[in-house]
Amino acid sequence: MNRAEAGNYGGLGWLAIIRLGLVQTALGAVIVLTTSTLNRVMVVELALPAMLPGILVALHHMVQMTRPHVGYGSDVGGRRTPWIIGGILVLASGGVLAAFATTLMDATLAWGVGLAVLAFLMIGLGAGAAGTSLLVLLAKKVAPGRRPAAATLVWIMMIAGFAITAGVAGQFLDPFSPQRLVTVTGTVSLAAVIITLFAIRGIEASAVGYSSDDAEAGDGAGMPDFRVALREIWEERQARQFTVFVFVSMLAFSAQDLILEPFAGTVFGMTPGESTQLAGIQHSGVLMGMLMVALSGSLLKLNSVAHLRRWTVGGCIASGLALLGIATGGGYAEHWPLATNVFLLGASNGAFAVAAIASMMNLAADGRARREGLRMGLWGAAQAIAFALGGFLGTVAIDATRQFVADPASAYALVFSAEAILFLWAARLGSAVRNTQPQHAAAPAFGEVAVASLLNER
Repeated sequence: MNRAEAGNYGGLGWLAIIRLGLVQTALGAVIVLTTSTLNRVMVVELALPAMLPGILVALHHMVQMTRPHVGYGSDVGGRRTPWIIGGILVLASGGVLAAFATTLMDATLAWGVGLAVLAFLMIGLGAGAAGTSLLVLLAKKVAPGRRPAAATLVWIMMIAGFAITAGVAGQFLDPFSPQRLVTVTGTVSLAAVIITLFAIRGIEASAVGYSSDDAEAGDGAGMPDFRVALREIWEERQARQFTVFVFVSMLAFSAQDLILEPFAGTVFGMTPGESTQLAGIQHSGVLMGMLMVALSGSLLKLNSVAHLRRWTVGGCIASGLALLGIATGGGYAEHWPLATNVFLLGASNGAFAVAAIASMMNLAADGRARREGLRMGLWGAAQAIAFALGGFLGTVAIDATRQFVADPASAYALVFSAEAILFLWAARLGSAVRNTQPQHAAAPAFGEVAVASLLNER
């Protein structure tokens, strides 16, 4: 690795962080095809019940309860790179198998569904292994002052993976055929593996660490049994508090996903095209919220743990208020600026999410030495379970509420208000989390380090 990537300011330089972002891009590319494109093919082209892809996607989330085991394994071995490579290989194989299983459903439904279950389990396992290990690597090798911008950059690159893959793969899928589906999915999966192998090469060994134990033994010496290690982590107050915060905040975050567009159609009379555009407006807001956190940390050089906590808590409060606005707006559908309201919801969601990720990177090394992977895995499992439950519980809540409340606007208002309360509860939980590590000096801003890295590259 060149000097710029190692960084003249300690830890990973921005070129190396961008390379790790490419791993997230690769993950996003495979995941978007399996959770979005295959979902549509099952429901539209194959005319199967929407419940089927819903269950498969939920399986992909639930199997990520294995994230603590992955983190523990990487802690014992002292290396994250093998887990990232192994994870992307399993993820890519699962993606190809999922596409084949989907095409098989048209001929023999039972075999197709059986293979799809196996494929989505592989997708969840692979995404959990690679994603958890990548976050741990960032937490250990990125200077604390760079973490807000690094978290934003890496997540934007994952979103880019979603967008680019959806656009390019969509062009090659038409005119649709089962053979095209398998070919396109296989090509994307192979590209994801190649990109990951290129991006991760040599990074882990190149930079100094910022964990509580920078000199890892790498042979598992002194590491207790998994259950003992997990119990020790749970006994750490800040790790336990942050786990509960992640679960509650992500439950509130995911519960809105599957009901916002139906709400726009039912209460505001939007067409499918208009409600899809509304989703685009929300994602634009998410991006804006992420950028606000990154710029406040890099340009204003406010990178302390307290600063991240303010963004996390403030983002949760703002998300709750935005949801209350949407709940109120249903009663004034003719005049309410729903698009603006949804943009603010997205911005609030993006701000709290990226600040929470940066905080996660800080807190991963806070506590007993050589437990970064296990902590990150625990928080990743909490997030995955929340996502699996959130979408399901949101739709169940609407169905149940509409059995007792005749007015659709009022029924949706009750559910959105309940989600707002979850966000406010998450804000309270987040405000209680405190980092006990000594603070490192803030690193130079994103722009000036990137320029310095480019100038110093050989």
